[in-house]
Amino acid sequence: MDKGQRKIWNETHKKCREILLKPEKHNEAVKLLLSLHSVLHSSSISNLAETTLADEIVNNLDENVFRQYPVSNPDTRNSIAWHLWHITRIEDMTMNILVADKQQVLHTATWLEKMNIPFSHSGNDMSEEEVALLSANLDFHSLLEYREVVGKRTQEVISLLSPEQCNMKVEPKRIKRLFDEDAVNKNSKWLADYWSRKDIAGLLLMPATRHIFIHLNKCVRIKDKFHKNL
Repeated sequence: MDKGQRKIWNETHKKCREILLKPEKHNEAVKLLLSLHSVLHSSSISNLAETTLADEIVNNLDENVFRQYPVSNPDTRNSIAWHLWHITRIEDMTMNILVADKQQVLHTATWLEKMNIPFSHSGNDMSEEEVALLSANLDFHSLLEYREVVGKRTQEVISLLSPEQCNMKVEPKRIKRLFDEDAVNKNSKWLADYWSRKDIAGLLLMPATRHIFIHLNKCVRIKDKFHKNL
């Protein structure tokens, strides 16, 4: 994804922000959201012919680069492994608990066992030892499978949105579920508080799209830096 394509993505996101709360523009906003989101996952989830930003990261990714922690990039110390896991967990919990009030994808199969990690929370406020453990042990292929299922579920959630839902605030009982299901670290209450002030439109514009875009771009910069030295 070159600079021009990133500019187009940002401009599309801005347009979506402007119309998402306008009922008469709802169908257009949903189409834009689906388009923005598709770029952030494997091309297989939307049957895209072109390479997505997510594809760009995982294609020919050296395993040592995937696991490298810490990194010395100006905007992150965390590994590509951590970033990909973090954005997928955030997407899973916000879309399926806070927006849809459904079961998390994480609990539809033995995903933690498959991914070979003990953490079910978002990854915020982890210790260096925990990030190092995750980076060293996270199963790459199972992570990609989990990301694909989460991405497909989000596309379904977006497609089923009604105009009225976009204006709705997150219900307190859904925020409570985050802690009941160990989706948010007890030290990360600030994160749940932040989401509790959002409406559904805000969750779609940040965790489901902008948040992923930011972290994937960090992954690209990590990959480019280390692959140049291989």
